[in-house]
Amino acid sequence: MKKILFILFISLSSFFVNAQEDLTWHTDMSKASELSMKEKKPLMLFFTGSDWCGWCIRLQNEVFKKEDFAKWAKENVILVELDFPKRTPQDDAIKMQNAQLQQIFQVRGYPTVWLVNPEKTDEGKINLNALGSTGYVAGGSEKWLESANTIIKK
Repeated sequence: MKKILFILFISLSSFFVNAQEDLTWHTDMSKASELSMKEKKPLMLFFTGSDWCGWCIRLQNEVFKKEDFAKWAKENVILVELDFPKRTPQDDAIKMQNAQLQQIFQVRGYPTVWLVNPEKTDEGKINLNALGSTGYVAGGSEKWLESANTIIKK
């Protein structure tokens, strides 16, 4: 009986871990925008300080690493992480891209999450049409998803 319970526990644990591992967080805005337009899903831009921002880490643990978020994200958005680390090395092109987007969206604090729809212009440039923004929302993944759904439905 103990063996059966142990095997069941291991199986369920690996299922929940795999759900989080299946999420793809893009770092290249061009590629993410193309995918967004192809799949007709908005981009979810996550401005974070992954290795120093306590609220960012808390948002990830309380929301982004949860099964209900993984399910929601796969169905509704293309995930983009725009990281501003202090200790983790980062490619110069990514640093410049993230800094430009930080200026465009006037991000003043972390975490900040913007939901946007990319749109290709006649000149071939990509415009980002802002739907709205949020950040850390107390109450776990259910409350955060409620807030995000309100923004998407606008």
